[in-house]
Amino acid sequence: MTIRNTLLTKRSAILTALLGTLIYTGCKVYPTLVATSKADINRTWSVYKADSEGTAYSVLDQVNLNNVNQLEVAWTHKFSDAPQGSRGGSSESNPIIIDGVMYTMSARHRVYALNATTGEQIWSFDPFNGGAGGGVGRGVTYYEDGADKRIMFTGGDQLFSVNAATGQLITSFGNGGKVSMNVGMRGEPDKISVIPTTPGTIYQDLYIIGNEVSELYGAEPGHIRAYNVKTGALVWTFHTVPQPGEVGYDSWPKDAWKYVGGANSWGGMTLDEKRGMIFLATGSPTYDYYGKDRIGNNLFGNSVVALDARTGKYRWHFQTVHHDLWDYDLPAAPNLITVIHNGKKIDAVAQTSKLGYIYTFNRDTGVPLWPIEERPVPASDIPGEVASPTQPFPTKPKPYSRQIITESDIANYSKASHDTLMKRFKSFRYEGPFTPPAIKGTFMMPGSRGGSSWGGGAVDPTKGIIYVKSNDSPEIATMKKVVQNETANLTVYAQGKALYNTYCVACHMPDKNGDESGNPSLVAIETRMSREDALNKIKRGGGKMPSFASVIAGKEEAIISYLFDKEPAAPRAGREQSFLKEIQANNAANKIADIKQDDQYLNLTAYGQFTDNERRQGIKPPFGQLHAINLNTGEFEWTVTLGNTPDSQLPGAPETGASGSAGPLVTKGGLLFIGSTRDRKFRAFDQKTGKVVWEYTLPGIANANPSTYWSKGKQYIAISVGGDAANPAGYIISFALPK
Repeated sequence: MTIRNTLLTKRSAILTALLGTLIYTGCKVYPTLVATSKADINRTWSVYKADSEGTAYSVLDQVNLNNVNQLEVAWTHKFSDAPQGSRGGSSESNPIIIDGVMYTMSARHRVYALNATTGEQIWSFDPFNGGAGGGVGRGVTYYEDGADKRIMFTGGDQLFSVNAATGQLITSFGNGGKVSMNVGMRGEPDKISVIPTTPGTIYQDLYIIGNEVSELYGAEPGHIRAYNVKTGALVWTFHTVPQPGEVGYDSWPKDAWKYVGGANSWGGMTLDEKRGMIFLATGSPTYDYYGKDRIGNNLFGNSVVALDARTGKYRWHFQTVHHDLWDYDLPAAPNLITVIHNGKKIDAVAQTSKLGYIYTFNRDTGVPLWPIEERPVPASDIPGEVASPTQPFPTKPKPYSRQIITESDIANYSKASHDTLMKRFKSFRYEGPFTPPAIKGTFMMPGSRGGSSWGGGAVDPTKGIIYVKSNDSPEIATMKKVVQNETANLTVYAQGKALYNTYCVACHMPDKNGDESGNPSLVAIETRMSREDALNKIKRGGGKMPSFASVIAGKEEAIISYLFDKEPAAPRAGREQSFLKEIQANNAANKIADIKQDDQYLNLTAYGQFTDNERRQGIKPPFGQLHAINLNTGEFEWTVTLGNTPDSQLPGAPETGASGSAGPLVTKGGLLFIGSTRDRKFRAFDQKTGKVVWEYTLPGIANANPSTYWSKGKQYIAISVGGDAANPAGYIISFALPK
């Protein structure tokens, strides 16, 4: 008999008596604790984003509105796993805390157990065994069955299981403690790479997880999979690109399941244990910006999906974007919340989005609580493309980020700046929301970094209110037809420069210096990475950088010679050549049917911001806000500006707000905590008014969701902090009231 105790932070008070509910599945009995008790006070943040329902809410209230201004640093842990001279890494980990031990990841994706009271290291685990590794890691998952206590997490394309007390691999799991997540996908395991970024969810004896894949042609599909927690065996798979006979198959070309990828759940999942239902949100199908090879609505791309957690069987779905051409992923797990709607108590699902909409559904049926209207949108003018003639628009709540930009919204730092921005704005195609990408360039508002990102919302389950950070981030999409061998007559170095100027310059800038939105400088990259590691990064992608394997196939030496500022005398042998063979084999194995490579288009300015010549924001503020939205009524409680962007702030003007990806936490103490801005501030807000009641300047950017926990009689608030020049591996900083 397998027994698992799921210790969740719920809306009940900490000292509530322990309630047990038995769930029977076959011959197994699973006791599930549905309220926290005195014994559970040291497990009040034992799951990513607080609990399986994704509330990011805590019943702790020792820190409250009356004393939050006394918060001080209780301890700081400096990770030390970055090589000397490394650039500061972005840390997105949301720590979990079990019985006085914090489990988290560093900015370099190494796993740590820390004393939650002092910050002292207990153990660490390197999933890359000394290799460069890295990539985004938003946390780990805890599992317990009597004396069997383990931490589960991913590193690269591997799923690991380690002993929670020692950090040692549990060798009975998978192959000596790990499972290759490449196995069970469409492509050959040794020629693909799927890399999850957000921790999986435990249901009974299952570990359920999505994945992150390339966003280019030939990507793997976004299978949702459940593994046996004890053995690592694959138990079930849900195909987000449906196969023949499955729900949604008729929304694609008949053979699309053989070659289309994406439609992946990379932002995590939430779980209703009582109903045995798991809820997930998916991203766009690939290629993100052009879909001649995937004509149709493309289920389950850009969809909220409910599955039976035990079997993976389909329950219901709602698609928020048909035939996505804008990279409008649903980037965060759905929030589960109970509301009073039309006088009735309803268990609901609330989904945040890049579009700045909240979609709210009945949890059992998937029926929207407020009407969602199909409205006409502009058609594509790219040859071969067939954009959906309509898109869904929620009628309530209203959008929490801007949907329309007019000439009056263009920034005016000076006449020269304004004239330049206005000229650019008028040169693009722009017909409001869902204007398709164009060869002349399309002004996208919201952009693919608009609305809210993977940090998602936090809900107060006692009030039915969701709190969410928003970004107003316009973007430019400029399409170009792929032309084979157009650089064949150039030198190797010149070919690399041409590749860079086509595919890399939008994020890393013409001077290779990157920008302040998380796109790193590539200047002097040879001092930080080997040629092989750099090529591996380009091939596999990582973070928000997609894989460029198909783009550089046959041109590996060219892009490396340009990045490393060296014209090679002759082709290099060794690992780079093996990469070439691997890429070419992979391309052959994933040959796209019914579309010639000459018919492919790429967005050359993907993620490209709309800025002036000094890289200042091209629209007037605010650029980032924080909102409280009542999901009982669909009305806003308040909206405030969050953060500041000094370079884009006019003299004497109020704070501009700042973009960011991380989300908030809310507490019974009437507080909301959030970092998520590049001004390095960590702030606390009054939940009722949105007023800032405390702030602290961090050593780096807090691009992570905070956690709060109880340890040895005190409430702590912890945040992962990105690396800086002094400590590139990043920090964990924990705050508490004075003794």
